[in-house]
Amino acid sequence: MGSQDQRPEPLRLGSVAPNFQAETTNGPIDFHEFIGDKWVVLFSHPEDYTPVCTTELGAFAKLEPEFTKRGVKLIGLSANTIESHGGWIKDINELSHTNLRFPIIGDKQRKVAYLYDMLDHQDTTNVDQKGIAFTIRSVFIIDPKKTIRLILSYPASTGRNTAEVLRVVDSLQTGDKHRITTPINWVPGDDVIVHPSVNNEQAKELFPDFKIVKPYLRFTPLPKEKTSAAV
Repeated sequence: MGSQDQRPEPLRLGSVAPNFQAETTNGPIDFHEFIGDKWVVLFSHPEDYTPVCTTELGAFAKLEPEFTKRGVKLIGLSANTIESHGGWIKDINELSHTNLRFPIIGDKQRKVAYLYDMLDHQDTTNVDQKGIAFTIRSVFIIDPKKTIRLILSYPASTGRNTAEVLRVVDSLQTGDKHRITTPINWVPGDDVIVHPSVNNEQAKELFPDFKIVKPYLRFTPLPKEKTSAAV
């Protein structure tokens, strides 16, 4: 199971998120049923009781209400049993002064990790006592159509930025609704870019205050109240 030639085809942006059944700290799930009509952030961890992961899960737990307001479910994964997860969650809540509610998948056999290619080819030391590769810090944002909209992979030594994950959710949801794209370092309330598929005549109707900087670059104001952050 751990050999390279047995890995599934790599997932791409636009791929349908593979379905799976798994045990979680909130009970068994069918992943597609869990998604339902919501957005989902699926994120993996190398192992329970590890320092960087502990800080990350605490941060996600604190920010969960903001994701929930946007119709986003959080679900974690760690390569241990759900029994192990239960004890770890107590530590996370104690250290982060929070109450972690979202499910964490028990993936001791790495079945979901292999399905989503959440593995580390470069760091050969990132293995357990049996030599099985640990999961790396992967993030998948999945929309209600079960389509993968973002993939991030972090090395085991580097913690994620939860505010960045939320920012990308706002960008994707706002772009889907308003036919715009978002520039570098955009945060809700900043100017946005008119989508290339919108011609200038359409843009005049949709965005009366848009400005043509270059034929291929058109900015328009979009108040925070019109973004997904206005919840």
